[in-house]
Amino acid sequence: MANLLGKIKNRMNPPAKTINVILADDHTLVRAGIRALLEKLPAVKVIGEASDGREVLNLLKTQRPDVVVMDIAMPGLNGLEAAERMTRNFPGVRIIILSMHNNEEYVVRALKAGVVGYLLKKSATAELETALHEVMRGKTYLSREARLNTNFPLNGIASRSSPLEKLTGRQREILQLIAEGQNTKQIGDLLKVSPKTIEYHRTKLMANLNLHDIPGLVRFALRAGLIPDEKLAAG
Repeated sequence: MANLLGKIKNRMNPPAKTINVILADDHTLVRAGIRALLEKLPAVKVIGEASDGREVLNLLKTQRPDVVVMDIAMPGLNGLEAAERMTRNFPGVRIIILSMHNNEEYVVRALKAGVVGYLLKKSATAELETALHEVMRGKTYLSREARLNTNFPLNGIASRSSPLEKLTGRQREILQLIAEGQNTKQIGDLLKVSPKTIEYHRTKLMANLNLHDIPGLVRFALRAGLIPDEKLAAG
């Protein structure tokens, strides 16, 4: 009888589908904290971790998460650039940004990149579970703080422009690496292309932005929100 009642109960309340999650943040302790929070939630499983956008994209070639929870400010390839590539190459994956930045520029760029959730790190404890379930239902979830600092409603978001949109994705990637202090050879080795190819892209992005030296590129990257202050190369 007990077994029969158990079966009836299970039919009435079927177990929730497990939400498989990949975490991406360049701070190990932050990732550990988010993972601990997620693992306390029912029907949530962390199946992978990454420290930058490139690692996330490589993980997605072998793992099939439902959701990627990702920071913006990561070295090499930031979260917004990674999100744009994920949306294009892995359209079934839902992306939640978990960031310390709550200005409108970041929120708009994230939504245009295909992000469906935007939370501030300080609000993650209270809102992460809600955000996960909302995006799994096909909705977009923005934290209260993000909404307060963004000009809503976001009608016509596709028409909002950023100076970064003058550049191709590869040019933005190279610009970030330049701003982080990488030289031509290092960037070429990382991207597996020749130094001449990197020089070509650097010349094109300088022409597109009407800038003429590396310090000017770094200042532009900072103003445009491609890198935050703490990611600037020393000196």
